[in-house]
Amino acid sequence: MSLLYTFLPYLLFAFVASITPGPTNILILTSSQRFGVKATLPAVISGCAAASAIVFFSGAGAGEVLQDHVMVRRVMSWAGVVWLSWMSWQLFRAPATDLHGEAQQPFTARAAAILQLINPKTWMMALAVVSLFAPHSGHPLREVSVMALLFFIISVMSLFGWALLGKAVNRLFRTPASLVAFQRVMALGLFISAWAGLLSA
Repeated sequence: MSLLYTFLPYLLFAFVASITPGPTNILILTSSQRFGVKATLPAVISGCAAASAIVFFSGAGAGEVLQDHVMVRRVMSWAGVVWLSWMSWQLFRAPATDLHGEAQQPFTARAAAILQLINPKTWMMALAVVSLFAPHSGHPLREVSVMALLFFIISVMSLFGWALLGKAVNRLFRTPASLVAFQRVMALGLFISAWAGLLSA
């Protein structure tokens, strides 16, 4: 009970950070909408595992290195925004006949992990929360490990909720035209979130 009380503020932060809309959430939703929850689960697990690993390595000191190297952060930011812009364009231009076609692929586990790893904001967030929420005792590595595990659990539940939401979209938008319209709105949301992240960095 004392452990839960100690980490409760961190759990609330992890939930808010995971559930609020962002590039990963949008890609999980659209992948689930087009290919189903089961096909999207590898991306959910991989993206959450990568984010949790970032929490761990930030607590172990890697985040401070990134914080001290502005140019590295800028390169990561531009690489991320270019890649997300390309993905949003692919999502926007996909015709109705490709919504369930074999030529398309769901959001992959590899892409989900890379998206987290090249996002400097994820690293900065992890460094900030570890510094703010980690209890200060004689076992810092153990505490950071617990934080990484808790973040993984919370983020998996949050992104799984987004995957279920993607499945529900097909019940609301039953025609190919309406599905494409939804897909294009998500593509614009992805594009805006990518560039908004870059401008606020």
